[in-house]
Amino acid sequence: MTDIVASRVTGRIEGDFVVFMIGMRINKPLKLHKWVPVARAMPKMLKELEAAPPEIGFLGHTGLSRVIVQYWRSFDHLERYARDRDALHWPAWAEFNRRMKDSRGDVGIWHETYRIHAGDYEAIYSGMPPFGLGQAGVQAGVGGENDSARQRLGTA
Repeated sequence: MTDIVASRVTGRIEGDFVVFMIGMRINKPLKLHKWVPVARAMPKMLKELEAAPPEIGFLGHTGLSRVIVQYWRSFDHLERYARDRDALHWPAWAEFNRRMKDSRGDVGIWHETYRIHAGDYEAIYSGMPPFGLGQAGVQAGVGGENDSARQRLGTA
């Protein structure tokens, strides 16, 4: 189990970065042959990304849940991985589209991509293990000059 940080900390990532949120919605639970392959593909992709060298640009993720949040160095890095025919995503995406061709309503998938400019975000964690930005980037203590959300955003 990850150690709990028993203080208030903020998460920081140096420079611009990308937040990529992705999820799946099972619309027809009895059609296991439609959604189980999707559910099995994501953990494999995340393991591949965790093991990848830093040049890939993957900074980290929140883990498996209804919504997975990934952090990337840039949109170019994210897109390069998504389109890499030698990585796990591309064949899984092609297979999903083949399987869903005539039944798009059986399983829903979605993603949202946000380009974040340096300093245009804030994060706070209290009594948490490293998580989110604080896990993908670095953690810093909170107090004094960065005690409030407005201060952490630089708008105080």
